[in-house]
Amino acid sequence: MTLTYDEATARIDERAQASVGFIAVMNPPELAARLFGPGFEVLRRAGATPLHQRPFLSLDASGALDALGQAEVLITGWGAPPLTDQHLDAAPRLRYVLHAGGQAAPLLPQSAAERGIEAANAGWINAIPVAEFTVAMIVLANKDTFRARRLYWRRRDHIDRELEFPAAGNVGKTIGIVGASRIGRMVIERLGGLSVSVQLYDPFISPADAARLGARLVPLDEVMASSDIVSLHPPLNDATAGMITARHLSLMRDGATLINTSRGAIVDQDALILELRAGRIEAILDVTHPEVLSEDSELHTLPNVFLTPHISGSMGTEIGRMGEHIASELTRIVEGRPLAFPEPLR
Repeated sequence: MTLTYDEATARIDERAQASVGFIAVMNPPELAARLFGPGFEVLRRAGATPLHQRPFLSLDASGALDALGQAEVLITGWGAPPLTDQHLDAAPRLRYVLHAGGQAAPLLPQSAAERGIEAANAGWINAIPVAEFTVAMIVLANKDTFRARRLYWRRRDHIDRELEFPAAGNVGKTIGIVGASRIGRMVIERLGGLSVSVQLYDPFISPADAARLGARLVPLDEVMASSDIVSLHPPLNDATAGMITARHLSLMRDGATLINTSRGAIVDQDALILELRAGRIEAILDVTHPEVLSEDSELHTLPNVFLTPHISGSMGTEIGRMGEHIASELTRIVEGRPLAFPEPLR
């Protein structure tokens, strides 16, 4: 039975005997209802007690520090502000941070692990729709879908697909994956059902590990030069910012497609625009740098760019799946069991 918000919050006091109390911090606060249902319904089913009826926008909001001081679990989501040592000083009972997103560590000071705080996230759950989106784009790009649409729109007449697109199709194509992250690995796994070959660049795994994933480990230059599609999946950090340079882009085959569902700053965007302006390659960009482009950016208007507003991650009906995952970790806490997917904080 789904409770209304008023019914759910009216029962909070009835659950005060629960052994674990939590508060939630996220912005916008409406995200909590999409993650956990009205009145934290999914989290209450886990056997925990919300110590405040609604999520806080920040820990500086009225009553937030008092509630944090009683909480054993802090649940965060997108837009949650980082915690400071002063916040943790005010939270002597806090033992767990459960983040309904990719990583909890960036929200926590270095002292969190020393204080005995444990963390978990929903990163691998959020990786699922990104991998699905990526594979869908790979299939569409190999079918020359976007170029076919442009041609059909321009001619508005019969298109002889064998004449116009003799190299279209997924059979026999080479897919280059940059980064064996959670998402990169999921993409490789899902590509196993297609008649494509997969090559992988990742400096942190061995050829044997790549083979077990279903890919051939090769240098980055080879990925860029010999792939029909290059899909980017490294995390953004000091080592990966700008890692796809003008030289790497110049290595791509004529007619190849670059897919980026990772972060825009991984690519030299000015160099990418130059290649796209020349019409030599195609790009499918779900992320850019900055995240919201200026109105006059050429990426909005270049015909060989398929641009989307960072929709590959969990959205709509997919958000509740992340909430269920956080609830499953909360259940383990209530039952005194270790976290199923702990996130290292050291």
